[in-house]
This record gives sequence, structure tokens and C-alpha cells, in this order.
Amino acid sequence: MLTTREDENFMTNSPIQHPMIGVGLRPTHYPYLNERPKTSVRWFEAISENYMDSEGRPLEMLEFIREDYPVALHGVSLSIASSEGLRPEYLQKLKRLVDRIQPFVVSDHLCWTGLQQTNLHDLLPFPFTNDARQTILTNIDRVQNTLGRQILLENVSTYLSFPDCPYTEWEFLTLIAQESGCRILLDVNNLYVNSQNHHFDPLTYLDAVPTELIGQVHLAGYTDMGTYLFDTHSKQVYPEVWRLFSHLIARAPEVPVLIEWDDDIPEFPRLEEEVQKAAHIWNSHHGSADAQRLSTAV
Repeated sequence: MLTTREDENFMTNSPIQHPMIGVGLRPTHYPYLNERPKTSVRWFEAISENYMDSEGRPLEMLEFIREDYPVALHGVSLSIASSEGLRPEYLQKLKRLVDRIQPFVVSDHLCWTGLQQTNLHDLLPFPFTNDARQTILTNIDRVQNTLGRQILLENVSTYLSFPDCPYTEWEFLTLIAQESGCRILLDVNNLYVNSQNHHFDPLTYLDAVPTELIGQVHLAGYTDMGTYLFDTHSKQVYPEVWRLFSHLIARAPEVPVLIEWDDDIPEFPRLEEEVQKAAHIWNSHHGSADAQRLSTAV
């Protein structure tokens, strides 16, 4: 079980021996995890909405996992880019869950998901304009004040673009983080998917985002639909995404990393194979130096 000190060290940028790599907590793995197996996984990320209205088995399992591991809460319905503003009841439910679980990260997506009375259950794009910027900054301020903490926002995969925007996606994402005080959850798979769908150099995007603004990284697999890439989270991480991850993690060794696999979910040991791939890449850049740092840490 994590001591208070260990948990605090994880939540700050303290010296580390090996990569802080986690996986998504999914119900299909509950029976396996209930046995407290030995695992190389360092933390778990739970989908906020799956636990906000539950007092039963899902919440019990989340609290069980929280006894031994740091937990991040990752939402899909905050709708931070909504011009109608945030839904008060949703925000209060999220606050209750955050207060109960005490996650080391609270995150959601830089998108909108519907109207006040209708959740479309999709991560919808918006134009990168100053009007959108002001809307999002207002909404972030409300969320962070309500929760009493910083949040992270994730770049999303998109399949259409808006003409004549004054900002690129990476410029807009960076500006939002700098002006709001939130941080970025950089999904490297989504970045690559968008680079192919919208025809830009993914390294241009990756190098433009200041690493000090990145609070977490996601890795996942896409589906090649022939004329575009579709962000399905149903496959292993592809080589192109691993290469981008290697480029990023060389400059950002202390950022927590998550392997996402949300459809056609494999057995937990297969998921751990992806964790080990990420660990190998991380250690190729940082292993020896950080092992030495930890050995001398108090």
C-alpha cells in the first residue's frame, strides 16, 4: 500500500527510478486486479463518469485500487468548449468524486460534447478562434475554482477542420494552458491521427508544445480506415506513435504515461506488454541516471 509520503512523491516531480506508466482501469480487468497481482503498472486512470453516479461495485473497486496505487480521474463529458457553459449538476458530481478519491490528476478533453440538456457522447471539434478561447478560459476558471485544483485538458482526434482559424491546434492548446493555469494531457496517438488526417508534420506539433506544460501523456492505437485514421483505442500502439513518444519522453522524463485500450480489450498481461514497451523506450533515454538519483534520494 502506498504510504502518504510515497503518494505525495508521485504527485510531485520528485526523483524517480523508472517510468511512471499506468493503464486505464476497466471492468473487464476487475477480477484479475482483485487478486492484487504483481504488476509493473504504477498507476491507474479511471473514467470519471463511470463512478460519479455509483455507490456499488464500480466505486468499491476504484477505492480498492486506490488503496495501493495513485489514481487519475479522466472525464469525457465536461464539455469545456461549450458556449452554453458547464452543467452545474455534472460539476458537483465530479467534485464529490474528486473529494472522495483524491486523484493525483483530474483531466478531460479540449472539446465540447453536446448542449445543456443533451450529451452526444462524442468529443466534438471547434474552431481555434479567439471567441472559442475566451469561452474555454471562462469554463476552465469555473472548473478549477469549483474543484480547488488544477485540471489537465487533452488534445482530441478530429476528422474535419475549420477554415481561416488564427491559430493552429498546437498554438491554441499551448495558449489555453498558459492563460488558464491548467496543464496539457498530450495524447500522442491523437496527435499522430490528426497529423495524417489534416496533413501536418507531427514533430512540428510535438516540438511546439512546451514540455513544462505537459502534465500527462496518453498512448493508444488507431484504426486505418483507408482514407483517414480513426481513433478507436482498440489496438496496440503503432510504431509511428512509439517514435513520437520516444522523441517526447527524451525531453520530459517525469511526465506520467498512460496506455489506453478501450475496445477489443485484451487480457491484463497483454496490456502489460505495452507498458513494458513504454518502459523500454523511457529507460533507453533515462534509466541509468534516474536509478542513480533514486538510490541517493532520502
